[in-house]
Amino acid sequence: MSNACHDHDCHGDAAAAPRYRRVLWAALLINGAMFGVEIAGGLHAHSVSLLADAIDFFGDAANYGLSLAVLGMGLAWRARVAWVKGATMAAFGLFVLGRAAWSASTGAVPEPATMGAIGALALAANVSVAAMLYAFRAGDANMRSVWLCSRNDAIGNLAVMAAAFGVFGTGSAWPDLGVAVVMALLGLGAARSVLAHARQELRAAVA
Repeated sequence: MSNACHDHDCHGDAAAAPRYRRVLWAALLINGAMFGVEIAGGLHAHSVSLLADAIDFFGDAANYGLSLAVLGMGLAWRARVAWVKGATMAAFGLFVLGRAAWSASTGAVPEPATMGAIGALALAANVSVAAMLYAFRAGDANMRSVWLCSRNDAIGNLAVMAAAFGVFGTGSAWPDLGVAVVMALLGLGAARSVLAHARQELRAAVA
């Protein structure tokens, strides 16, 4: 019986559990609220890293909504949704790289105080979500993608706060742009992992 708990069907049962559903709803609400906060703060502070993080919060909120929609469905459907989420994460990474290149050409310097304050608030939000999702990190591709999003977001928030100090100390936009690139690479790396896991589960589902 212990080996059966590693099967995909058991992960599906875990994903459908009321506790996981409540955690996803909480994560959805937190990410939706932080999306609004970071959009407003990023526009006010002219910070690419805050705008990138805001888009990431929006993507995560959408991911949690999709995860709630497929709870209790079969492995094939969960894997398909995970594949879509992985592709979305990859698109996010590519967008941020393009945005960073555009901002580098304009030379606008962001406001470090706003960056730091909102970065700290975003870190608290993401750490709370990651802590709630920690117990589900080893589930199927869909559950793993949710965990990876929250983990990478917390790392990205620390980088945004470091960038705020860098902008304050140098008077340059380069720390902000550098963080945006790091966040893009994190998103691309996570997307690759999720897509690979989803492909494996799709093959298993049709075998």
